[in-house]
Amino acid sequence: MTRIPPEPQIFATPDGISHAWYELGGGDAGPPIIMQHGFSATTWHEWVACGISDKLATLGRRVIGLDARGHGQSTRSHDPNDYGEGRMARDVSALIDHLGVEHFDYLGYSMGAIIGLEVAINEQQRLRRLVIAGIGEGAVVMGGVDTRVLDRQLLAEGLRADDPSGYPPLVRAFRGGIEAMGNDRFALAAHSESYRHGGVTGLNRIKAPTLLIAGDTDPLAIRPEVLAAAIPDCRLVIVPGDHVQARLVPEFAAAAMAFLA
Repeated sequence: MTRIPPEPQIFATPDGISHAWYELGGGDAGPPIIMQHGFSATTWHEWVACGISDKLATLGRRVIGLDARGHGQSTRSHDPNDYGEGRMARDVSALIDHLGVEHFDYLGYSMGAIIGLEVAINEQQRLRRLVIAGIGEGAVVMGGVDTRVLDRQLLAEGLRADDPSGYPPLVRAFRGGIEAMGNDRFALAAHSESYRHGGVTGLNRIKAPTLLIAGDTDPLAIRPEVLAAAIPDCRLVIVPGDHVQARLVPEFAAAAMAFLA
């Protein structure tokens, strides 16, 4: 079982950002599984430490984790122009090019799920199956994170503040997670400011069979049936838990593994 932080491998995109990626499982029983963590997390904290990557590796597949720009061991720019889920989706495509694989599956949580929607729209030929989790209606009507629950500008302010005590509990929770995981709060404030309005467009063009997993008390994944209905071939699975707990319950990994198998 993998329980120590793996050594990253590095590739760079033309904009000068270095991206850390990790080999977390090997095998040729199917296409590689690319895993993308959520905002404020890292590959290690989202997938490795909790054992999810180990479980996926039992499928006999190559399992690969990517630290999103600004997170983990990837470049931590403080410029909002270096961020955005669309740009991060292109980073996933660049990783696929770098790996030289013909087809892949994708698993993304929260921010990683929004990135996954963009990947699915852009990678019609190479993406085989898509698993997204920790998002709901907000992906359709808010362009990503549900800003009715989490104001991204307020989040950026709270991440930069010397004293975050006056900010809402969710802002303080994200800041605490960022600091606990060794991320750079100023880099992630820049990402938070990169938000674009209007919602993810082109969901009806997604061809890959999709699994959406949502926690039954997750405030950032309310009304997941709205998102599921917007994707042509999407199955919805509800698991117990809020935005943190839902990823850690056995039902989460079981649903993802069954779908990807």
